[in-house]
Amino acid sequence: MATAVVSVGLHLTGDETVSRVFLWLACVAWAALAADFVVRLVAQRERWMAEAHSPGALTAVAATAVLGTRFSALGRQTLAEAALALAVVLWPLLLYLVMRHWKRHMPGAVFLCCVATQAPAVLAATLAAVETAAWLAHAALVLFWLGLVLYGLALRHFDPRQIVEGAGDQWIAGGALAISALAGSRLLSADSVRLYLWNDDDRGVLRNVTVALLVLDLAWCVILLVAEVARPRLHYDMRRWATVFPMGMTGVATLSVAAAVDIGWLNGPGRVLVWVTVAAWLAVAAGAALKARTGITGRR
Repeated sequence: MATAVVSVGLHLTGDETVSRVFLWLACVAWAALAADFVVRLVAQRERWMAEAHSPGALTAVAATAVLGTRFSALGRQTLAEAALALAVVLWPLLLYLVMRHWKRHMPGAVFLCCVATQAPAVLAATLAAVETAAWLAHAALVLFWLGLVLYGLALRHFDPRQIVEGAGDQWIAGGALAISALAGSRLLSADSVRLYLWNDDDRGVLRNVTVALLVLDLAWCVILLVAEVARPRLHYDMRRWATVFPMGMTGVATLSVAAAVDIGWLNGPGRVLVWVTVAAWLAVAAGAALKARTGITGRR
């Protein structure tokens, strides 16, 4: 998911070659994880059910939809439609299994309920603009508002101590707002003379909510960054990928909102955020490689 977001961000900045490299990496990772998903579902049903109750299971929905959004930008609309169909099929099942096991004082992964709802909204709104399909835009709007409701529910279950104690996934608190802002910007951009999706009042509300979501996301990023400086957590943890994703999504949302609401000065910060995310991705990937090497050496 983090790798696909980096690819989307680099596409928006015009760095197409690097973007495609990250896209291929994301596709390979998705295929490997999808194969593992199916194998466990068929051969290790109890383990699959246990993992499906974890909030992290919702990354299957979000990652599929984010990849679909990148495919759409490449002009591969059939692949994008297939990704949307798969995400929509997985979404209600995994959301139900995860929310059944919610409890108080949860880590930042609890916000994946919002991410997994907004990601298909982004893809549906993107396809609505490409295919001039009003029903897709209206379906995306429903998911957009539902995602905001789920964010509020997740916030009630989030443990604030994770801001200074979390191992990386606390950043999803901001990333969920970023992908919500991205969904809002794609809904605004999907409107056209042929579709006429929103009247002036609807568009005004959607515009204000989208901008507010981006501002709240940036405020979260500042809070989380201050917490990281105040209490450094420099050791590698797999949950650091959940830091890369929100950073990249904030950059993507900033660039998309800038285009949708015509705030040109946001382009500069958006580009900076995308390249900061690339650096963060490389750092986390290096940590993962070193961890894997240490594990292999230890087993030998």
